Amino acid sequence: MLTTAGGTIPPAKVLVLGVGVAGLQALATARRLGAQTTGYDVRPEVEEQVRSLGASWLDLGIEAVGEGGYARELTSAEKAQQQEALTDAIKTFGHRDHHRARARPAGAEARHGSSRRGMKAGSVIVDMAGETGGNCELTKPGETAVAHDVTIVSPLNLRPRCRSTPRRSTRAHPGAARADDRRGG
Repeated sequence: MLTTAGGTIPPAKVLVLGVGVAGLQALATARRLGAQTTGYDVRPEVEEQVRSLGASWLDLGIEAVGEGGYARELTSAEKAQQQEALTDAIKTFGHRDHHRARARPAGAEARHGSSRRGMKAGSVIVDMAGETGGNCELTKPGETAVAHDVTIVSPLNLRPRCRSTPRRSTRAHPGAARADDRRGG
């Protein structure tokens, strides 16, 4: 909460669906910015990581652990159960201001499961699976759309945008810059 002479601003409420590497980073960043954060994943072992960031854990009772620590594709029945439970949860524990739709499991198509139903007007969904069609039924890949007073952002080509070059990292570590110079980098 931010209190100023002009009034009080309540913290944003952020729900992150799919708490892999990007989801954990989204939770941590939102938390550092003062948001009330909640995370959800079909892999139950992620709960400890979510809580370690100071976020709440949303348990929908659906587990889908795959090989190598990744989530497996949900069955049709599991998808329907997850969607119903998620819609109910959004209504029950309070409206969220921001919702980050999960990335797709390795080798799977986008799920089109994230819903804006129950979200208050002015909420935002960031769908990181836009390149494969998106996880929200109203996603328009590469565009920012507004539907039912909820903004749905679906950026494309995220991986190259997130890469850092050695030159950027050397600004924070001058010793590394000298090593780069010796190597001709």
